[in-house]
Amino acid sequence: MKVLILGGNGFIGSHLVDRLSATGNSIRVFDRFPEHFRQPLPNIEYHFGNMGDAFALAEALTDIDIVYHLACTTVPSTSNTNPVADVQDNLLSTLVLLDQMIKQGVKRIVFLSSGGTVYGNPLSLPIPEEHPLRPICSYGVVKVAIENYLFMYQQLHGLEPVIIRPSNPYGPRQGHLGLQGLIATFLNNIKNGKPLTVWGDGSVVRDFLYVSDLAGLCMEAGSSHQTGVFNAGYGSGFSVKQVIENIREITGINPEVRYEHTRLFDVKEVVLDISKCSNIFAWQPKISFADGLAKHWKWLVNL
Repeated sequence: MKVLILGGNGFIGSHLVDRLSATGNSIRVFDRFPEHFRQPLPNIEYHFGNMGDAFALAEALTDIDIVYHLACTTVPSTSNTNPVADVQDNLLSTLVLLDQMIKQGVKRIVFLSSGGTVYGNPLSLPIPEEHPLRPICSYGVVKVAIENYLFMYQQLHGLEPVIIRPSNPYGPRQGHLGLQGLIATFLNNIKNGKPLTVWGDGSVVRDFLYVSDLAGLCMEAGSSHQTGVFNAGYGSGFSVKQVIENIREITGINPEVRYEHTRLFDVKEVVLDISKCSNIFAWQPKISFADGLAKHWKWLVNL
């Protein structure tokens, strides 16, 4: 099968490349930049460009069977600072992609949405896919808009969308500049002897999913005949304080922790109901939180 991975040089995309290439797929990556943590891989076709460039996308889509859309230029913590850019770079560019897919007869697409932002502050836990969508940051608003366009194109043009709403992925090759990725940021700060910054009192709860488990689900969902929306998470949550305690145990280091004011765009608690994925794809996370932390820390200290 000929696969196009948009954002294939990023954190999650690079792991999806690994999983798909190991099963004999022909892979084309479309990204703005090369991979940050490793050299280009053999037998992978790389295209570089902007997703808003219709001509570059048309070339990348030639002879493709399935598209994995993992590309995004914003993160929740930065999206509200410039919602116009968020819409232009992510929503409008996705519409360019969808139009090019229709022109070239490419029907199947797996889109990585966000289980951490599209629901907003939940009415109940764990959060099912049917929960109202009430995002409180531009990142989540744009993800919901893209989902709705995917369904519109399904109705009007026969597109076959699979929407994955992941919780909080973490693991090797995740950026650690402090913009996104609590675990990556904390571990990198500990490695460099810096304090940990906690927004609020540390009671915020997140559902953390190891990146190889997420990549495995994306591969299973794409190769199936299913369409629709699927949560992807560990299925249980850890508070920021619990994360710090687990990190202390894994690293053997007791870091300085600084508490700052709560950020208004932070959802208070996210734990996803993953029963739909479990039932339809026979998928369950394989990497425990403690094991995932240890794997992430080992990779980071060996960089």
